Amino acid sequence: MKSTYSNITQTQGSDLFLVAVTRNVIVVALYFSINYINGTLVHTFFKHEIFNENPRYILFIHMVVNDMIQLTITVLLHVIAYAFYTINVSFCFFLILTAVFTTLNTPLNLAGMAVERYIAICNPLRHMQICTVRRTYILIGLIWVLGVLTMLPDLFFILATEPLSFFLSTIYCSRDSMFRHPYMVEKRNISHLVYVSFVWLTLFYTYFKIMFAAKATGADARKARNTILLHGLQLLLCMFTYIGPLIESVFITLFPMLFSELKFTTYIFVYILPRFLSPIVYGLRDQIFCAYLKKYLLYIMLKERRKRKIQPS
Repeated sequence: MKSTYSNITQTQGSDLFLVAVTRNVIVVALYFSINYINGTLVHTFFKHEIFNENPRYILFIHMVVNDMIQLTITVLLHVIAYAFYTINVSFCFFLILTAVFTTLNTPLNLAGMAVERYIAICNPLRHMQICTVRRTYILIGLIWVLGVLTMLPDLFFILATEPLSFFLSTIYCSRDSMFRHPYMVEKRNISHLVYVSFVWLTLFYTYFKIMFAAKATGADARKARNTILLHGLQLLLCMFTYIGPLIESVFITLFPMLFSELKFTTYIFVYILPRFLSPIVYGLRDQIFCAYLKKYLLYIMLKERRKRKIQPS
């Protein structure tokens, strides 16, 4: 009987190990695939001066780089949770802060992109004066500063309330385990509400302004209106990050036997899927950017063929 129980336990353990490895392989494969696409977009942007001088593309590529950082942190946290389970609190704190900064940056970046399209369509004569490259980089700096300022109270609160031994200990690395005080949970919910409400109001305002302008200015305004709608779609995907824990807890309550499967599925839909759709929605949809991207990919293919021909058989 003891031998049989031991065999069953070993089989269950090997099955769990196989599931964990499979999930991490899937996540890491998606990570490299998405970041390869994003890296290609970034390379195309810096390779051609036409994009470096256009505020629209500067904001777009900032969102891509921001997504790459966020995806790197979330995948690293996922792998660490399976491989080590607990890590040093100080290192975890750094990872969580970076993840929060990049999460807060995305909706503000979307608002900036919507305003730029609004000015281009509704005030085209002053677009070149208002939306300069210098002001665009200042806006990007302000986006990061707002993210830092939002998290500074939490940082000071933890430093003031937690003993030094806490930062030298190990912990399961998640935002809930780091920012566990009720004050910080309430502040997080309020800040998320303010951020998302501000961006939704900006998108609605710019969309309706462009919609009215579309009747007079034609195709360009209609295209900009569709772009604002895509901003709204992207914002909906971003909101999954904010409401993901709530959705996860609801489904786990309804289906407690599928706890592990639901957590993994939620992780894919909340953290991976939005990063996958972002370059497709914005980069590949833009005709100019897509044209330069195709040229670059064609150049890479021809370069690889030449290498194969040169290599001795």
